[in-house]
Parts: sequence; C-alpha cells; structure tokens
Amino acid sequence: MNVDTLLKKENHLFFRAIGLMSGTSCDGLDICYCTFRFSEAKWHFEILEAETIPYTAFWQESLSKANTLSGRDLTLLHKNFGNFSGEMVNSFISKYNLPKPDYIASHGHTVFHEPHLGLNLQIGDGNCIVAKTRIRTIADFRSLDIALGGQGAPLVPIGDKLLFGEYNACLNLGGIANISFEHNGQHIAGDISPFNILFNHYANQLGSPFDDGGKFAESGIVNEELLDKLNQLPFISEPFPKSMGIEKINQAYFPILNQYGVTNEDFLVTLSRHFVQTLINTITQHNIKSLLVTGGGAYNDFYIESIKAETSIRVTIPDSKTINFKEALIFGFLGCLKMANQINVLKSVTGAKTDSVSGVEYVV
Repeated sequence: MNVDTLLKKENHLFFRAIGLMSGTSCDGLDICYCTFRFSEAKWHFEILEAETIPYTAFWQESLSKANTLSGRDLTLLHKNFGNFSGEMVNSFISKYNLPKPDYIASHGHTVFHEPHLGLNLQIGDGNCIVAKTRIRTIADFRSLDIALGGQGAPLVPIGDKLLFGEYNACLNLGGIANISFEHNGQHIAGDISPFNILFNHYANQLGSPFDDGGKFAESGIVNEELLDKLNQLPFISEPFPKSMGIEKINQAYFPILNQYGVTNEDFLVTLSRHFVQTLINTITQHNIKSLLVTGGGAYNDFYIESIKAETSIRVTIPDSKTINFKEALIFGFLGCLKMANQINVLKSVTGAKTDSVSGVEYVV
C-alpha cells in the first residue's frame, strides 16, 4: 500500500523530519528536528530540537558572493555546501541524541532567483547531504514550480495554510518580508519588500550585525523624500503572486538609497517606515484582522510597535522556537507532504499552471 492510499484509508501518518534553511541574510544554517502527524483530518506538528549554526566568515563570504562565481567554482560551492550541511546534521543529531529522522528536507541557499527567465538556483547538493548522513534527503523544491510557469516562491504558505490556519495571515520577516493569507477562498502569498537584508546592511555600517530591537532606527529621522521614492517602486504595487531576490533589491533599492547622504540611523528609520507602510497597504487591501509574525524581524520592537500603533490588527508573536525556526519547520513539512504524495506547492501562491508535488529525492 503506498503512502497516499495509507493517508486516505487510515487517516493517520507520522514522520520524524529535519528541516534545513539557509536564508538570504547569510547568518547561519537553521536545523529543525520536528514531527508531523496527520490525524482527525488535519496535520499536527511539534518542534523537538532546533538550532542555528552560525556561518563562519568563510561561509558568509562564500555564500554572499556565490552569484559572482564562475560555473566551475559555483558547482564546487554547491558540492561543498551540501557536504557542510550533511556534516552539520550529523553533529546536530549526535549533540541532542536524536533518533534517525525519516528524511531531511533542505531549502538550500538561494544564489539566483529570476523566475521571469525561468532561472532559479538553490545550492547545497542533495547527493552530498545523503552521502554524508545516509538519510533520505529531499531538496530543490522550487525548480518544478518555475518550470510550470510559477515564481518558485514563496513556498512556506502551504505550511501557513495547513499548520497555522487559525491566523488570517502569516508574516515572515527574514532577509525579505513575505506574507500569506486567505483571499476569496484561495491562499495568496508573496514577498512584499526587502527586510533584514537592508536593515543589516546599514546596521553593519554602525558596527553591529543587526539593528537590535530597532534601536538604531528609533533614533533616526525619516527622510520623507526618500520614503516617497521607495513607496513608488513598481514592485510595491504589483499584484500577487510576486517574489523578490537579491537581484531585484540590488537593481531597485540601492540606486535610490545611494542618492542620499543621510545617516545610517536615518536610512534605517526611513526603511522601517517604508516596510510598515507596505505591510499596512496589504493588510488594508485584503481585510486582514489577525497576523502571526515570525523570523528575526519579530524581535524588531520598533517595527512591531509601529504596526500595532497604526492598525487595529491583532498581532501575535509566538514562542521563540516558532519565531526562529518556522521556515525550517515548514521546509520539513514540504518534505512530509512530498513523502505522503500530497500537493506541497500552490499555484494560487506562485502563479504556476498547476499545483505540484515538488522536491527531488536522494536515497542511498
């Protein structure tokens, strides 16, 4: 009996999984050991252990400059990052004395994301991960959707829908801010703006890896002219589905930001206002009443308090494991759905021709 038949017949499934996530901020590899159980007609999850492995200076530089490498060097980095990911999984399992999971689901690290060209590349070779761990590995979750005419992103909304459905919308504040929500009976999602990629850039100029609590931004003065130009960027008013990669940020944001000689604090507060206004536009347009906020930006008190002050929306900041590891958790869940032969990428979210069961399996 295959897994799909088992799901329908017994109405019960259980998987142990490891989800791996490497975000555009290049701060570290998120490892999340979780369980998924399907019973009583819905999915349930638990995060048992989770950890972020901070990237060394070598990995930060290698990953941040990956899009500039030759074909040979990029292929080598793809292999090396897969080996590194596998080694970190082995260490993590040993450290926490965990039972062998049923599979690893790896997001990889995004190097190129230009879906209008049919181009996307996530490095971290699944062959190397499975060779290091001897654990079934599922990777490359985006390519099939792009081949089907979709954006290949965002992929997290299937988890928002099936694991966090009690909220009208889920906002993830990582390197890029993305949101997902129900609208007219369909699940809709997309990137709405950059986030920590730009915040961290200006915090770095102030000698800090990030703007802790938004304190730098809070001390700045909004540059209204700059804010107006950012708010008029074409991406902001584009309809869903839409996605943003580092290429679009480099092409759209920095040419405007570099025209202004303001302080780093002023850049940070102006960007924060821009990000708040972009979110409020989405909330208002789609009549969103409750919002779950995760990702590193959930700790940006200045940004979060600005949302609360300017809207009547109910904002929920969950426990720290969910804040920090929700994306890794949901990539584990994408692998779970792949194992159960269930749809894990939604055309209503990505704009593809069809829903799909995405991910490439590597088995030894």
